[in-house]
Amino acid sequence: MAEYGTNALAGLPPRVTICEVGPRDGLQNEASVLPAEVKVEFIERLVAAGHTVVESTSFVHPKWVPQLADAEDVLDRLRRAPGVRYPVLVPNERGLSRALERGVTDIAVFGSATETFAQRNLNRTVAESLEMFAPVVGRAREGGLTVRAYLSMCFGDPWEGEVPIAQVVSVATRMLALGCTELSLGDTIGVATPGRVVALLDALRAADVPVERIAVHFHDTYGQALANTLAALNRGVTTVDSAAGGLGGCPYAKSATGNLATEDLIWQLDGLGIETGVDLGRLVETSAWMAEQLGRPSPSRVVRALTGG
Repeated sequence: MAEYGTNALAGLPPRVTICEVGPRDGLQNEASVLPAEVKVEFIERLVAAGHTVVESTSFVHPKWVPQLADAEDVLDRLRRAPGVRYPVLVPNERGLSRALERGVTDIAVFGSATETFAQRNLNRTVAESLEMFAPVVGRAREGGLTVRAYLSMCFGDPWEGEVPIAQVVSVATRMLALGCTELSLGDTIGVATPGRVVALLDALRAADVPVERIAVHFHDTYGQALANTLAALNRGVTTVDSAAGGLGGCPYAKSATGNLATEDLIWQLDGLGIETGVDLGRLVETSAWMAEQLGRPSPSRVVRALTGG
């Protein structure tokens, strides 16, 4: 990247933390079910490339996410590097117990800003899902764990259409009030545009939600993920979710395509002089390798450009 020049833009943070979600959010939506040893190698390659936050697996019931049914096996095989966080998704207290048995120190819960998606994804209303999360978050925080709150459908819902900003803020503040340490705003079906992103972030700030506790999670369905990320950075966000090679989508929202590709994100951030600590070359090699395991090309434009694929 450096050979093409680096120029900063005013108002952007000097460093961004990338939450790499490929091993969980990415692989859960792939048709292929990869062996545990391949998943472990994927995670370890991502860490070797410089990632310090790698979402590793999910303790959702295997009936719902069979691609990650080997969560215990993956964590047992994984060589955890010092200074690296390996959060896992837990849906309920049973999932939390399974995670704690494996020495997990960082978890995530997954909520919805809309009633329809809450029913389809969790078989509960929004209020009932918050009631379910409360003891999970309480136990985790008492045990010293960090708890990330994913909030899906923050900008649009395939059944309800545009989601009112006030509705998102209401659910977001209630999730944080449970004791969650971070809130990841999900554009689950990729319909957000920069102005909408700024409007939501400004509304959360007006509701006294510190920007330091906010992350953004954009899908690239309409090609807006990088533009939306830049808008969020300009509003002070410093944590961005992305998936190596652009893996993933959402198994319960068929209009959702892949996550923002980490390589595409890093190309932009490198060009802006924003530090991430991730080596783009090593990451591209990892995503090209993973594409071979899955038997299909990587959707990341940067991966394709740098590998000729």
